[in-house]
Amino acid sequence: MMSTNKNSYRERAVSRYSSLFTLPSARKNYVLLSFQCILTGISIFMVYSPSLHGFFLGLMLGIMLFLVTCFCNYVTCRWLLRDDLILDFRRTSFLSLISNSILSILILVDFIIFRSYRTSSIELKATSIGVFCSLALRILVFQSISFVSLWRIGASTVLQPSLFLVTLFAPQFSPFEEYENILLKLGIATFVAFLFIQLLTRSLNQIGLRTVGIPSIKLFRAFLANWTEGFVEPLEEVFKRLSEERDIKVSMLAFRSKNGMKAMIVIPSLHPGPFKNVGSSCIPSMIQKALEEKFRCVVSVPHGISGHELDLASQSENMKVLNRILKVNFTDFKSQASSFLSLKKEDVTVNCQTFGEYAFVIITLSPNTMEDLPLELREIIAYEAKKQGFSSVLTVDAHNSISGYFDAEKIKKPVLNVVSSILEKAARAPRSKFEVGATKVVPSDFSIQNGMGPGGISIIVVNVNGQKTAYITIDGNNMVSGLREKILSEVKSLGIDNSEVMTTDTHAVNAVILNNLGYHPIGEAISHEKLIRYIKDGVKEALGNLEPVEASWHEVTVPKVKVIGERQIDNLCLIVDGVSEKTKKNSIILFSIFISLLLALLAFIL
Repeated sequence: MMSTNKNSYRERAVSRYSSLFTLPSARKNYVLLSFQCILTGISIFMVYSPSLHGFFLGLMLGIMLFLVTCFCNYVTCRWLLRDDLILDFRRTSFLSLISNSILSILILVDFIIFRSYRTSSIELKATSIGVFCSLALRILVFQSISFVSLWRIGASTVLQPSLFLVTLFAPQFSPFEEYENILLKLGIATFVAFLFIQLLTRSLNQIGLRTVGIPSIKLFRAFLANWTEGFVEPLEEVFKRLSEERDIKVSMLAFRSKNGMKAMIVIPSLHPGPFKNVGSSCIPSMIQKALEEKFRCVVSVPHGISGHELDLASQSENMKVLNRILKVNFTDFKSQASSFLSLKKEDVTVNCQTFGEYAFVIITLSPNTMEDLPLELREIIAYEAKKQGFSSVLTVDAHNSISGYFDAEKIKKPVLNVVSSILEKAARAPRSKFEVGATKVVPSDFSIQNGMGPGGISIIVVNVNGQKTAYITIDGNNMVSGLREKILSEVKSLGIDNSEVMTTDTHAVNAVILNNLGYHPIGEAISHEKLIRYIKDGVKEALGNLEPVEASWHEVTVPKVKVIGERQIDNLCLIVDGVSEKTKKNSIILFSIFISLLLALLAFIL
């Protein structure tokens, strides 16, 4: 979150989809649909023939309309849309409820006109407008959302309203005008509805074509497939088309005891985004799981210095990185480490501990807001470490406090000043043999919806000459302001001299709930007391398995990895926002034009 303005359109893009998560349940759909159909039948007969007999005839008609609608929805979902990713029975039934309601109201208008003016027959002028509105809605929904072929979209669009109308007209219980006139009017209404939606979608597609070269409707469909059903392929196909290639570095610090690998800290130079299960959103826990299975040790994957410009484009790109990491063999282990150092200036806190000739640096701005640090800091910090004689540096953006506005440019200079100072001190710090204890905790009562990813909590305790330091990494996207300080205070009571809390910045927790951020930072939706209890239990376990270790550093470079880039993510969110705004504007204009055209055609031809 570089600024409030920068994220406003992302947040609006999230809010556009709120209705997709709040549609009525299948049971409620049945109830509403049955009520609508029965009300339609009764209303028509009570206008046409207000009597007890008319009421029961209307009730029977309503039941027939309900059964016909359910049958059509079943046929649509079972056969016509059987391969569709999004339009299931619940969503199709809800669409039928809305389109039926529009159609029923305007059919009722024709009956009221017939009753009021005592015309010789029921002329379906209002009904024609109802068919236009109802079909326009259905064409727009099916054409924008469905992944099936055009003929199946067309059949799905007209099947249910057609049989709904046939059920009304076929029994000839009312003096409708001649069938030839009915078919002509409804045919004209259908044709005008089709033209209306084609012009509307064409105008909307231009937004996407101008911005990223992809039609807006295709982007919209891909987003919906992911947001509603979790399918990644359509959206990742878009990302791959928009991607660019980058070399991705992954820095790894491994601790080995006499019994084998003890623990590992892995810092990838990619960003775990953009959201949900798309791209590299889940990669911290994926890396963690893969390395845990290979090395049988605790693996921590804190957030490195990276931003959305380094979101991977697809699952196949994730596998490129994972496969390369799994080929790593650690050699040249060092048996000495420095004590833990910490320095705070200008609201910037930097922690540093060295292992052999490698520096491990953690940057935090807590309790002030901390978000993705500027990418250029990574290379500048690496240069500063080289100047102080270190072979390499592993730099962590602790990502552990969020409370409001964050200005990345403003904090660059203070961060560099503090990092330079602490690296200078660390270079002169004495080294000693050291111990490491480690554990992993996955709380069963914390979920992605609460803000915690599948990686849970990893804890690595380092003991150098009696100074015990706890590195706590939580699989989440940032942390509420002040929680870090609570955790550090509680952990201190266990005999821990120093500690730091980091998050992985996983975006697996993003876009799974609806609030201003689109996710819950750690501590916003989970009990602080419970979380601290889990952490304290984990620290106790890590203290209990402390043993002498050696450390080894390794860095791998994965070439030509496709990344989506922050600019393209922002462009896609802008398209979503732009399409929503343009839909409102163009719909009103085009609707007015085509309603006028429909009325003119009906008046001229009939």
